[in-house]
Amino acid sequence: MLFNSLEYLFFLPIVFSLYWLIQQKLRLQNILILAVSYFFYGCWDYRFLSLIVISSLTDYLVGQQIGKATSQSSKNVLLGISLAVNLGFLLVFKYFNFFIESFTELSSLVGVQANVTSLNIILPVGISFYTFQTLSYTIDIYRGKLEPSKSIVNFFAYVSFFPQLVAGPIERASNLLPQFDKLRTFDYEKARDGMRQILWGLFKKVVIADNCALFVDQIFANYESLGGVVLVLGALLFAFQIYCDFSGYSDIAIGTARLLGFDLMQNFATPYFARDIAEFWRRWHISLSTWFRDYLYIPLGGSRVSKLLQVRNIFAIFLVSGFWHGANWTFIAWGLIHALLYMPQMFLGSNRKFLGAVAEKSHFPNFFELYRMVLTFSVVTIAWIFFRSNSISDSFGYIGNIFTSSEKPFRNIIRSLDLDMSLLKLLPLYIGILLITEWFNRKNPHGLSNMPHLVLRYAFYLVLCLLILQYFYGQSSFIYFQF
Repeated sequence: MLFNSLEYLFFLPIVFSLYWLIQQKLRLQNILILAVSYFFYGCWDYRFLSLIVISSLTDYLVGQQIGKATSQSSKNVLLGISLAVNLGFLLVFKYFNFFIESFTELSSLVGVQANVTSLNIILPVGISFYTFQTLSYTIDIYRGKLEPSKSIVNFFAYVSFFPQLVAGPIERASNLLPQFDKLRTFDYEKARDGMRQILWGLFKKVVIADNCALFVDQIFANYESLGGVVLVLGALLFAFQIYCDFSGYSDIAIGTARLLGFDLMQNFATPYFARDIAEFWRRWHISLSTWFRDYLYIPLGGSRVSKLLQVRNIFAIFLVSGFWHGANWTFIAWGLIHALLYMPQMFLGSNRKFLGAVAEKSHFPNFFELYRMVLTFSVVTIAWIFFRSNSISDSFGYIGNIFTSSEKPFRNIIRSLDLDMSLLKLLPLYIGILLITEWFNRKNPHGLSNMPHLVLRYAFYLVLCLLILQYFYGQSSFIYFQF
């Protein structure tokens, strides 16, 4: 079931009504959340519910046993079981065929024909998100930072919580799990803010991301025959597509959770206003970047080791982050590019230079801040070409063709791709609405957190609703579902 579907339009009010009808019965509320979460996920493919059940049951039982273990060796074995099960699922369903194909290609390069069969399987939606969520629970218990859950229902509901089950935020057990243990009463202000965040998320997804996708798909599929101006346009539109698609999902997820009385962590903090790569990563997919920081980067020594080991740690976190996104060398290349961009800041010690909001004491950025934002956005957009391309050779081919000119007029090229020129003219307006709104809410949790004057506020909400209705195609999937 998709957030931007008619099914969800009926699903959410029903869940909301049933949920608050039993607000004084905590256990029933949690059972309801568990049931509707499994139904929500089962709408994609009910067979993969078994993976969530196995992962949840494994970490629940392992967590209980780690809490009782008296020796470090026993804890190590138990943690190994959790890692083996969860990472094993990822290896089989997400990476097995990639390793097989890469091995076959490498063998052919040295003149050996490897006859290895790949698996005919599909990737379970959201597997990278909920496996990391359950792993954080077990690891935190292992480290002594968290007590094992006393309720199997609450733990299963935490793992499968439908708003963020499929594409995050990747919630830590220390933040979300205790919320299942506390009685929740309806909070009108929280619910109203949740509705605003859902509206903003739908605008980003339906009006911007889905419309950008119409152009991006055609441009990237036909890049070999296109010139520089169109390819630059394709790269720029993809930068806004992936941001609006993914942050739009997070907004809807966080807003939905607030309707039910839960607080999820902020997953995006206006990353395209970042003034360097380090700041970009503090603002982009925050739940994943902080997960890798706490469970990979710091255990490797973080920045408390020699410069050589710091380089190793930086490359490790970015390459693993790239590989987490997908079983393709393009994602690894994308991670490598960001690691290389981050290196100068690490050596100069400037990776924590920008910790506050841009133009923190002013309404507008100064020239230096604007220059830094444009430069950072530009290099991030170039890296996105590798993320979007089907292969490394396509990525370099796309970038190479940017520096060629086309004999055909721009308008004729757009028409030859069977694209709507009138829609293309409107996209800058919609992106402008996005940037202006988020700029004036850059210190707030989401774009509609703080809107001036009652009449203007509701007029803006109405405009957003009308735009969403105009471009509501229905059943357009979110990019990060593939991860």
